[in-house]
Amino acid sequence: MQIIRKAAIVIMIIMINTVVIGENFITTFANQTQNLNSRNAANVAVLLYSFEDLFLQDVKKELERIQEENPDKVKFTFYDGKNNIAKQNEILDSLLRNNEDLIIANLADVKESVVEDFVNKVKVKEIPLIVFHVDPKIAEKLSKNYNKVVFITPNVPKSGFAEGEILVDLWKADKDSIDKNGDGILQYILLEGEANNLGAIERSKYAIKAINDSGIETEELAHVNANWLKDMAKNAVDSLLLRYSGKVEAIISNNDAMAIGAIEALQKYGYNTGDKFKYIPVVGIDAIPEARALVDEGFMEGTVIQDPKAFAEAYYAVGMNLIKNENPLANTDYKFENGEVVITLPYDKYVKKTSEP
Repeated sequence: MQIIRKAAIVIMIIMINTVVIGENFITTFANQTQNLNSRNAANVAVLLYSFEDLFLQDVKKELERIQEENPDKVKFTFYDGKNNIAKQNEILDSLLRNNEDLIIANLADVKESVVEDFVNKVKVKEIPLIVFHVDPKIAEKLSKNYNKVVFITPNVPKSGFAEGEILVDLWKADKDSIDKNGDGILQYILLEGEANNLGAIERSKYAIKAINDSGIETEELAHVNANWLKDMAKNAVDSLLLRYSGKVEAIISNNDAMAIGAIEALQKYGYNTGDKFKYIPVVGIDAIPEARALVDEGFMEGTVIQDPKAFAEAYYAVGMNLIKNENPLANTDYKFENGEVVITLPYDKYVKKTSEP
């Protein structure tokens, strides 16, 4: 009996050890696999000037979608610059101490000295860098100073021109609804992004150019830099409506976020709620879901479609090439123009569908 009992104990010990070893092996294998995956996935830091920007929220969602579809290739980490370049520089200083494979930056301030300082900091660590929405002259200069930086931008003039055409179409279809004082001149408020931001300036320039090129005279009642943000635009328009009561015939906004802010201010005073006699056309750019809904409801005249998916895919494709030390435009349809990679988009106009007669 003692022999049988001892044999049973030995067998139990062997079985326990086998289970423990097996569990350890599984755990070790899982950890190794996890480490392998995390080691293969590129760490990409994305510095956005503000999480409040509605279009950038959509770009962020598209980048997150790309990560979900490519978990073994890329891991995006997002940082909110809170519309403050000093805050973004603090974030950058921290990132430069980490093991980042790529930095994508949308800067709150795109003056040449600011962009140059940002690029030079990254250059010291030789980390690949993508910067978007920068003056082509700045991009051309700085891209020569650092071979691992790429500047990406959409075709800004086309987006502004398409926006202006929305008001031209309305003027031609129903002039009386927009030219309320009958003077043949379009009186408007312009909501622009940051001061001295070339992208903002060009959107404004070409929106007005489209209107003037069609033969319509314009008069700018007010020009406000609302920094792309809804609340700043809302407060500005609230004040301007009191100042220019009854004179405002249109509001032209550099993006949808500011356009939405303008509409919220208009609705406070009973405009753009469904009464066609109390309606001021508002146009924007980006075609974010909130803006499309306002257009569909008849509260906003129109917006210009910019596909956040196209932006995100450009950042991903160019970024992965930089990480691999390949030609930044390898296996893409993008081209360099004046030091920048210009994303070609259709810039379709999104307006309310009219009922068939």
